[in-house]
Amino acid sequence: MGREPFEAVMAAHHAEIYRYLRRLTFRSAEAEDLSQETFLRAFRAYRALPPDANVRAWLFAIATNLFRNSLRAAKRRRAAYDGAKGRGREDDGDGPDGVARFNEARVAVEAVIDALPTKQRAAFVMRKVHELPYDEIAKSLHCSVDAARAHVFQAFRKIRHSLEDAQLPAAEGSA
Repeated sequence: MGREPFEAVMAAHHAEIYRYLRRLTFRSAEAEDLSQETFLRAFRAYRALPPDANVRAWLFAIATNLFRNSLRAAKRRRAAYDGAKGRGREDDGDGPDGVARFNEARVAVEAVIDALPTKQRAAFVMRKVHELPYDEIAKSLHCSVDAARAHVFQAFRKIRHSLEDAQLPAAEGSA
């Protein structure tokens, strides 16, 4: 296992890991940082990886763990920022009503997904965005296949209920 095989692994999986992290973070810069860190850590541990290991699932596990760590750090930063600012974020953009409604709906959907527990969010994105089989999701999340299925199911259920309960703006607003 020399440098060339790892370069081939990176070439084969980098785009998919980046897309996975982009869906989890909703920010391309953060996803790029996390994907670079994923492959840096993978490179350091690559020689110790058993020859029969599922490299794809292993990379998703590293990426998931880094994402979890970034969530913890972001919560601490957000609390500090909100404390300094004195109030929460408020975005109200100018523009046509349709764009505003779309942006409000998009923010609501992202907030629902962002509010999911980490394992459910990761399982949902791996399954529905990256179309990973449940056995690979299970390996990435260090759980059983049945637990991976349950995480995806619970994520769907929570997303559906949250969006049904959300007060999204009507298509035709009344003044």
